[in-house]
Amino acid sequence: MRSVQCLVVVGLHLALLSPALAFDGTPARNEQITPEKMTANEALRLGAKKYYAGDKLAALDSLRYAAENGQPMAAWKLGRMYAEGDGVTEDDVKAFEYYSQVVSLHGEDSPSSPQAPFVASAFVALGNYYLNGIKNSAIKANPARARQIFTHAASYYGDAEAQFALGRLYRENNDLLAVRWFNLAAIKGHVGAQALLGETLYNLGASDDHRERGLMWLTIARSHAATEPDGQWIVDLQERYFSLADENIRRTAAADAQAWLARNGASATATAATNLPLR
Repeated sequence: MRSVQCLVVVGLHLALLSPALAFDGTPARNEQITPEKMTANEALRLGAKKYYAGDKLAALDSLRYAAENGQPMAAWKLGRMYAEGDGVTEDDVKAFEYYSQVVSLHGEDSPSSPQAPFVASAFVALGNYYLNGIKNSAIKANPARARQIFTHAASYYGDAEAQFALGRLYRENNDLLAVRWFNLAAIKGHVGAQALLGETLYNLGASDDHRERGLMWLTIARSHAATEPDGQWIVDLQERYFSLADENIRRTAAADAQAWLARNGASATATAATNLPLR
């Protein structure tokens, strides 16, 4: 029953293709990779070795073979490669198909399983595709489905990126729920969640406690902003609310931020361990 529920949540529109074919409909070039010679896990490790050696084209055959034989980490990596145009032509529909494979086959694997970070990441990717849709495809924007998918990844897997996504969705009409989800991601070190938690708290009513707590999280986020690909918005946001706060709130927030960083480590981040195994 739970597996059926998982399929309903994800709402797969694209059937998985035959294991004999790659996801682009062409024969998989895996003549040298057969069940008699290599398991799916061995093919994953070979593909990862080739990928990290810089031979991404050669990695495709091994990763496809592993994915077509049920290896979720390989399917996730192929999804990421197609989503980013990493060694292949960017193709969001193919990325959607690979992420869908991960979720349909492993969407209720244990949160403590080795593949759990990859499964959770696939959920988040699908949620983003449903949130925005894919242009010129059958995958249309469906925010309600996106919210369901994010909720599963955030609740079952405790995924910080999914919790951050939910916080952003709820911030449109329910600040208290937004705070709840942002807080769960923030304490795991998600920098964007720390920043938006701070802004939401600062504006939540007229309480000095909320302002102090909000500026604290904004200050924590700013301390990590340099590690973000586009962290300037966090710096700008913190400076804005710092300029609005009175001196007592600034002083208290700075002290609380330093105490939090001392307890949790100045370099704490919520980055999932989604590197492919080499051995």
